[in-house]
Amino acid sequence: MDLTGEERIAASRDAVWKALNDPEILKACIPGCESLEKISDTELEATVGVKIGPVKARFNGKVELTNLNPPSSYTISGEGKGGIAGFAKGGADVTLTQEGAETVLAYVVNADVGGKIAQLGSRLILSTSKKLATQFFENLNQAISGT
Repeated sequence: MDLTGEERIAASRDAVWKALNDPEILKACIPGCESLEKISDTELEATVGVKIGPVKARFNGKVELTNLNPPSSYTISGEGKGGIAGFAKGGADVTLTQEGAETVLAYVVNADVGGKIAQLGSRLILSTSKKLATQFFENLNQAISGT
């Protein structure tokens, strides 16, 4: 499943790049994020709780930053295991473009789920994924621009 979108942020590209690489800001912006710890400059460990339809799951996993092209783009990918609920893995290609005083953050998200969560149906999973992605990028926008 793929999702695309963009968010206009009232900040410089450098400020947006810095925020995208700050574990504290990411933790505050990721819906349901309980913990996010930096392991190295390109690896993080996370615990995230989500509810998809009737299934509530807590995923533990790793997040990795690759294809780093500061301050223009990177790929963020991860995989989490949710016990009996199943697993989730995916990533996002993020591109930053400066337009005047704003930065346009464009993203292409791909996600895959398995186990009990996958049995819920693709329509529910897709709508929940869109909602979570939109919420993350809106939270990030607010954290950076203060609006």
